[in-house]
Amino acid sequence: MKVDTKTIESDAGNLKALGSSKQDYPDTYSPEVLESFDNRFPSNSYVVELLAPEFTSLCPLTGQPDFANITITYCPDQKLVESKSLKIYIFSFRNSGSFHEDCINKIAHDLNNLMSPKWVKVRGDFTPRGGISINPTVKIIKDGFTGNEGI
Repeated sequence: MKVDTKTIESDAGNLKALGSSKQDYPDTYSPEVLESFDNRFPSNSYVVELLAPEFTSLCPLTGQPDFANITITYCPDQKLVESKSLKIYIFSFRNSGSFHEDCINKIAHDLNNLMSPKWVKVRGDFTPRGGISINPTVKIIKDGFTGNEGI
């Protein structure tokens, strides 16, 4: 298959985060930094997995830092998430006070709203605090799909 580089360059021109030499990072939770681009293979059923091993947020009660490995898995439909914007978005939780479950639900819903994938699944493996590890998982399935597409 021949790749249309003019289309790729055209799509890349619409992305703000990718290619910027100096990056400003948000101080607060910022879903508006997320960007998407067109899926060149929407008729293919495939899975994209993204790992964010350095996720941090703050406990909303104590202000102490929480650390997690975040796994984002989705089956794209018409759009995909741009990875640099995702990195900036993930970083925006750093000074945000949210419970573990809230963080994972926000990420899943923000990505679903951005891309409207066939399905999206987000899992957070949080470092134990007080001897208990909390590892929430959220899966959102688009109407008309089973959630098995791409598997």
